[in-house]
Amino acid sequence: MPLVHISLRAGKPDAWRQAIFDGVYQALRDSFDVPEDDQFMTIHEHTAANFRYGAHCFGIERSDDLVFIQLTVNNTRTTDQKRALYRRMVTLLADNPGLRPEDVFINLVEVSKENWSTGKGLATFLEPLS
Repeated sequence: MPLVHISLRAGKPDAWRQAIFDGVYQALRDSFDVPEDDQFMTIHEHTAANFRYGAHCFGIERSDDLVFIQLTVNNTRTTDQKRALYRRMVTLLADNPGLRPEDVFINLVEVSKENWSTGKGLATFLEPLS
């Protein structure tokens, strides 16, 4: 049950943004066994004045095409699964929409299962939805 927030500079066409959604979702399906239709994602677009990054931080040369991808997930994945997710996401986003691997910045925020209510005011993973 990932919750995905994607931030990028404004001005990319709809197809570019949809390709990012598709690549992120497919990487989650492939690496984290996310079920079909488990898609809860937003894209936030920012003007140049409201989008700041370290162009050379950690020895990585980033461009204005940089995309921040923050995923809130249950704290149930192994380190190997996380590494697989990062690799798969970069590969898919390089294929479509053509992002450079250096411009894919991924952050996982892990939470306990009781920290989710996906509707009806219920603790989704602690009590059955009906």
